Amino acid sequence: MTDTPDLALLRRAADVIRGLAMDAVQKADSGHPGMPMGMADVAATIWLRHLRYDVQDPGWRGRDRFVLSAGHGSILLYSLLHLAGFELSLDDLKNFRQLHSKTPGHPEVGETQGVETTTGPLGQGFANGVGMALAARIEAARFDCPLADRHRVVGIVSDGDLMEGVASEAASLAGHLRLSNLVYFYDDNRITIDGKTDLAWSEDVAKRFSAYGWRVLELLDAHDTALVEQVVERALNDRADRPTLVVCRSHIGYGSPKKQDTSSAHGSPLGDEEIRATKEKLGLPVDESFYVDDSVRVAFRQAAADKTTNANGWRAEWTHWQGAHPEQAAEHAAFLERHLPADLLEQLVATVADQGEAATRALSGKVIQKAAALVPSLITGSADLDASCKTAIKDSGSVQAGDYGHRNLHFGVREHAMAGILNGMALHGGFLPAGSTFLVFSDYARPSIRLAALMGVPSIFVFTHDSLYVGEDGPTHQPVEHVAALRLIPGLHVFRPADGVEVAAAWTHALSRTTGPTAMALTRQNLPILARSESFEAADALRGGYVLREVAKAKATVVATGSEVGVVVEAADLLAADGITLRIVSMPCLELFLDQPRSWRESVLPPGGTVLAVEIGRPESWCVLTGSLDRVVGLSRFGLSAPAAAIAEEFGFTAEGIAEQLRSMLPA
Repeated sequence: MTDTPDLALLRRAADVIRGLAMDAVQKADSGHPGMPMGMADVAATIWLRHLRYDVQDPGWRGRDRFVLSAGHGSILLYSLLHLAGFELSLDDLKNFRQLHSKTPGHPEVGETQGVETTTGPLGQGFANGVGMALAARIEAARFDCPLADRHRVVGIVSDGDLMEGVASEAASLAGHLRLSNLVYFYDDNRITIDGKTDLAWSEDVAKRFSAYGWRVLELLDAHDTALVEQVVERALNDRADRPTLVVCRSHIGYGSPKKQDTSSAHGSPLGDEEIRATKEKLGLPVDESFYVDDSVRVAFRQAAADKTTNANGWRAEWTHWQGAHPEQAAEHAAFLERHLPADLLEQLVATVADQGEAATRALSGKVIQKAAALVPSLITGSADLDASCKTAIKDSGSVQAGDYGHRNLHFGVREHAMAGILNGMALHGGFLPAGSTFLVFSDYARPSIRLAALMGVPSIFVFTHDSLYVGEDGPTHQPVEHVAALRLIPGLHVFRPADGVEVAAAWTHALSRTTGPTAMALTRQNLPILARSESFEAADALRGGYVLREVAKAKATVVATGSEVGVVVEAADLLAADGITLRIVSMPCLELFLDQPRSWRESVLPPGGTVLAVEIGRPESWCVLTGSLDRVVGLSRFGLSAPAAAIAEEFGFTAEGIAEQLRSMLPA
């Protein structure tokens, strides 16, 4: 059967994309041409016919979010963005994978216009997309504004994405929540780096996703243009009451005479000879690199113009909604702006001012209630541990399928998906999402936390049971290396507060921060209220570290965090009885302190003075202040199953034990 002109254009567009993918990877001598060549027909149809975007306003709220979870195929997305008319030139494609280019090896949000999230580690984009779809559903329900949920989250996922556990966790939750605004196209090319997928994979993906509660469609030939158009149309425009997975039977490296359906097409250039043969087979100019057919360019430009017209229609409806619902519109504007009151810190401090000895997790729970009343963007959840983590917003219900207008999220025992979904919600805009679990399980969430820092999104990670004082649960649940490990992530601010004032400061910082994520390590056990110097102001805690106790002619300055601050105060009192005076610095956030102006850092830690540090965990991160491991009281072994008091005695973290260790470290 002869293609209609429209179908012929879609096939030509797909072939042009294949040519761009081959040429960019070959020029860079690096990259992944196979997936872009295999999914070009599906992608061209999505972008030309169905995807909602506005090149004049890339951040338009009503746009569909396109997520390339298979981020190794980044040249597919870059080619589409170029053809669609975003700020990505043909020269940018020629500069693929080069230093400071707009076309890095994997898509990076903020680096390239039109990229919605940073993908590459497989499964992350899948989870981010679930977060975006969930965010849209909650936003629309909360403000009774259907326009906020008219768009879709559309993604391309790979075998590797679906093998990763984070995608399984996120898919399960998406099905449970019946996120019908989520549509993923699965590139079922049956090839991985090591060979065919059947080396390690024999599951029935369609049945698995059906069991998760997804609608599953099958595209039996991802290169039959008419069939592609038919299935894509159904997937995107015939909404089900649940998320959709389209299983696309594709050929990796499609069109390549020798490389199609081979592992070598996955992550290596095809080579000049094979590119010529492939172009000849596809009907592309064999002697022209980075060729774009005039008809394809015109088609994309016309599509972009039509999409801008449609976007303007959406904006007109939005303006009408705002006029008809002024109160909700004002609340929604504050939500989108992530509005914070100017006196947020003062109000949060006042919330815990009358508390006696308390666990910082409990103090955090009280602060969250006030923060929720003051900050409409805050939404919280836990990985089935709210009773312990205290993150629920008490005057709100729980988000469930069909009942989305609430502020409490239940992620189930899915730490990794929780963190990836939080990132997707933050990227969606408006939300300041916080998720919680025990600190020892931060390892399960770490890849997503790292990407939150890389993307600079304000996700909030609340970790409780922060030390060996977890006690009887034993070493499997007692963090030793976790705070230090989190501090190694560039751009992540890690707070370990010592009392209510510092908890309030931690939440103020987390809610105020716009350039990256914040993690909190909170105690299970009660901590004392700290007595501070007369010159102390609550804002000092927002600088990461401050002088808690000033003394004349101090023998040394002792830096401590969290549960160790109160014990260091007691230890200092014991040493003072022997004529040894110590300045005490509380440092709830080392990263934030190191970012302060030199004048502040030197006022807290005067140059030339002896600095000691105390923390019940790996000691290495404190060497940046002390200059030596020999001046850090820490712990580099796993714990024991015993009551907290017995553990403190066993490892020398009582006032007496710390006093003796500090005494041994002091200069003669």
